[in-house]
Order: sequence, then structure tokens, then C-alpha cells
Amino acid sequence: MTTPTDPAGQPPVLAIEGAIATITLRRPAVANRLELSDLEVLQAQLAEVNAREEVLVLQLQAQGRHFCSGFNLGEAGEHIATAAERFEALAAALEAARPVTVAVINGGLYGGATDLALACDFRIATTAAEMFVPAAQLGLLFYRGGMERFVARLGLPVARRILLAAEKLDAQQMLALGYLDRMVEPEELAQAGQAWCERLAGMAPLALLGMKRHLDAIARGALDADALARDIARVNASQDLREGVRAWQEKRPAVFKGR
Repeated sequence: MTTPTDPAGQPPVLAIEGAIATITLRRPAVANRLELSDLEVLQAQLAEVNAREEVLVLQLQAQGRHFCSGFNLGEAGEHIATAAERFEALAAALEAARPVTVAVINGGLYGGATDLALACDFRIATTAAEMFVPAAQLGLLFYRGGMERFVARLGLPVARRILLAAEKLDAQQMLALGYLDRMVEPEELAQAGQAWCERLAGMAPLALLGMKRHLDAIARGALDADALARDIARVNASQDLREGVRAWQEKRPAVFKGR
């Protein structure tokens, strides 16, 4: 059982404040690697966030100098295939999360953690961030969902550099290649991440979450045109749209109710 004095740290913790939920990785002494039990904790936390209708934004952050170093290969041992499947399922669940997701990257992210962050809708990082996937050097074939995400979101040439050549990229390169949405100085990261989340949380819920859902479907080539038409009709008839238009005309912040 992990205790507060355990040098390996503690399981991830979930906090919810209004429309913003925050999951914090808490194993800084071991670069916030994920134990197998952490994968279950994170899945349960995602399920809780998905069930809380008031939550519009989910922030993923970490303690210490690193964001995350993937799952604990040593703990997985001969069961590494099963561990990889569970990690792949976690990344898929994060990508499919109902709220808009923001990875606030405080430092290095390695191995599968690069895919966890990529599964989020937005990524903000400090200038000290770097990424590195040593799968080919370890003899590990990266899981299907991760490879598909790297190719779909960053393109095949970039995916080759990261997965085949095991190229280490610094924050400036990550920004230039489209992996990051924003890069800030270390002392600005917490404020920048919070401001990004608050901006998203101030959007109209029906429009925000509806567009997220359908954008993800379009990216997968799985758009449900009928479902999109129903959501558009619902938003067009909503009180929020009328409030948004009035607020725009009156040059004031809108007060959305999600209906």
C-alpha cells in the first residue's frame, strides 16, 4: 500500500472545482511513472469526471520536474503485453473523455506518456519540456492506438522521427511540429494552464462539448451526420444561443446554462 512517505509517491488524485476537474500525477521521485494500479485509478477518475455533467474541462498535470515517464516497465515484467493493453485503453478513454482535455506539461514526458498527452485536446508546456519514446531501443512495438494517434495528429514523417528514430525533441521542436499548442516559461505554466481551462469553461456547454465530440469523430472518419444534425438543431433552439447573441450585442460576458 502506498503511503504519503513512500519514495515512489502516491496514486493520481482528482479534484473538481466548478466546471474544471484536475487530475494530478504524484510520483515525482520516479518521473511520475504510472504503476499498474494507477491505470485503474485513472480509469475510475475519468469515469467520475464523465458522469459529472457540470464538468466541462479536464486538466491533466503532474508534480515535480517531469510530466510522466509512461508505465512502470519493471513492474510489468513478463506481463508487459497486458500492461500495454491497459495503457492503450487508458489513452483511448482519455481521448474519448466527455469534457475538453488539457495536458499541462511541466517537464519531460517519455514513452507512453507522450501518447497520453497527445490524447488530450490541448497541450501547454514549459520551455523545459522534452519528449522521447525509446520503444525501438527497448525492443517494444508501440501499441496500435498510439501509432494511429501519432500519424493522425502529427503526420507520418513526424511519427517516424518519434517512434522509429527515437528522436528526443525539446519544447521548441514540439511546438514547431504541432505537438504543443503553447509554450511558456516554467514560472508561467500554472497560471497559463489555469487561464486556458477557465477560458474553455466559459464557453457554451452544448456548443463546446458538441463540437469536441464531432471533431473527434471527423478525425476518426466516423462522423454520424444524423447525430450532428440533431445536435445542431438542439443548439440552434437553445437558450444559450440566444444568451450568447444578446451578450455579444450588449458587449458583456455571456452567462450560459447548458440548455
